[in-house]
Amino acid sequence: MAEEFFAHESVVIDTPCRIGAGTRIWHFSHIMRDCSIGEGCNLGQNVVVSPGCVIGNGVKIQNNVSVYTGVTLEDDVFCGPSMVFTNVINPRSHVERKHEYRPTVVRRGATIGANATIVCGVTLGRYCFVGAGAVVTRDVPDHALVVGNPARQRGWVCVCGEGLELAAKAAEGAGTSCAACGASYRLYGAALRANQETMRADKP
Repeated sequence: MAEEFFAHESVVIDTPCRIGAGTRIWHFSHIMRDCSIGEGCNLGQNVVVSPGCVIGNGVKIQNNVSVYTGVTLEDDVFCGPSMVFTNVINPRSHVERKHEYRPTVVRRGATIGANATIVCGVTLGRYCFVGAGAVVTRDVPDHALVVGNPARQRGWVCVCGEGLELAAKAAEGAGTSCAACGASYRLYGAALRANQETMRADKP
């Protein structure tokens, strides 16, 4: 493990694992073996990172979140307070299903609101926004705003986090710009794509 990270004295860190420079881990959290946490992350109080999980750089995980085995968080993901990941689709206390974990991938820059639930086996697209309390049961497109139970798309969100003036079911080729930062986008099929010349913050 690197020595340049901060962990509160109440944190439990199992070895081996990797924790990047500049990462901060707060009270009563547990980092389990064989996981990887990138640089510049912030893990709040009572966070659990299970064995084998991969967390990218600049990730913020708020209080009372468990990142279970099978979950991957790419760079700059935000996990709101008490949101929930799962890794088994049909759990039973008396049935062992560790060999049936379904992977969940949260792509770069995605936001998951407080108390949202992410049912295992889905991918959350780049810079998507999952509203507070939503229950996500299927993949979420890049830049999509989803809310409700089950979560349904209600719009689109800029890299900067502001909503875009574009209908969730807009026509192919429809375009829009962010009123806050000026970034521009165009819709190709079900995918919203940034015009890269306006997206200095959105580098691969």
